[in-house]
Amino acid sequence: MVKQTATKLHYDIVGSFLRPQELKQARADFADGQIDHKKLAATEDEAIRDLVQKEIEAGLKVVTDGEFRRSYWHLDTFWGFAGIKHTQPEHGYFFHDEETRADSAQVVDKIAFDPEHPDVKAFKFLRDLVADEPDITVRQSIPAPAQFYSELVRGEDNVAALNKVYSDQDQLIADIGQAYHDLILALYDAGCRDVKIDDCTWGMVVDHDFWKNMTNGDFDLNELQDIYLKLNNAALADLPDDLRLSTHVCRGNYHSTWAAKGGYAPVASHLLAQEDVDAFYLEFDDDRSGDFAPLAQVPAGKHVVLGLVTSKSPELENKQILIDRIKEATEFVPLENLSLSTQCGFASTEEGNKLTEQQEWDKISLVIETAHEVWGE
Repeated sequence: MVKQTATKLHYDIVGSFLRPQELKQARADFADGQIDHKKLAATEDEAIRDLVQKEIEAGLKVVTDGEFRRSYWHLDTFWGFAGIKHTQPEHGYFFHDEETRADSAQVVDKIAFDPEHPDVKAFKFLRDLVADEPDITVRQSIPAPAQFYSELVRGEDNVAALNKVYSDQDQLIADIGQAYHDLILALYDAGCRDVKIDDCTWGMVVDHDFWKNMTNGDFDLNELQDIYLKLNNAALADLPDDLRLSTHVCRGNYHSTWAAKGGYAPVASHLLAQEDVDAFYLEFDDDRSGDFAPLAQVPAGKHVVLGLVTSKSPELENKQILIDRIKEATEFVPLENLSLSTQCGFASTEEGNKLTEQQEWDKISLVIETAHEVWGE
């Protein structure tokens, strides 16, 4: 039922939504010590209740909590694992024209799943909100194991800390895979039947300039891809058949800017051909994303969600152009195995992209209307 919901509707979202002002203020007040965590959580709860109602009213059948309990799309999940601490390096992430806040995750002990992981708690709250809505599916998005690994080797301090705990990379990969596998099973046991892993690593590795800056030129593309694929598939192995697994791949999404450029061709033989997911959410909203040709590597029967509607700017796309691009993609993937969505979430971090909440919902309406026109009700 869950897999049918996600694939037969042919319209979807990536997951994050712009934080309402009262939530932003509550997080700032919490950081300043003006309110306690209980008060912050109550504000989050109320904002999520309101968001879910809006999602349902908009016509979405797969809903999320907007990632309203997170500061980042990825780091909060990393901090929830045993053996990891929250650090603040000298620099944040360098995007095309902006540097992010400076936060990171660093190894201090063997990595393992913590039964009190915040993502499981967040899912249970969302699950209960729609308990009386049998036609609504709750999706939990988590950053990919490959993204976790990438964070743990970002910068000399992280690498030094990692080497103190792990001298064997195979053991590191095994522990990351097991920690994620346990997290996904805990979500499943809580009732989750739709897990999406968000993964910028593939979107970054296609950009040679980006990786040259990250590694001083000392990297092997195929070796990195082998590691990423091994990490992700280790986490996704031997999971229940009724759990829909998908991955979203983009090139950075922070305050309406981006981090990398390049099409999917250099990673298609690993990511698209071999990752053990049911569906790929791929950004194709501008020239940085390349063409559809790499989709030829997607195995028969797997689903591709075309991120043609940008979440980075408020201007609405032309519906006919979207329809034409969907038709173009059918050269590589059958129409029944395609869907439409925004290219990414609207707020991968709490800063959010540069558009209003109304413009955000206008984008979602365009996605739904276009899908109805292409695929029918």
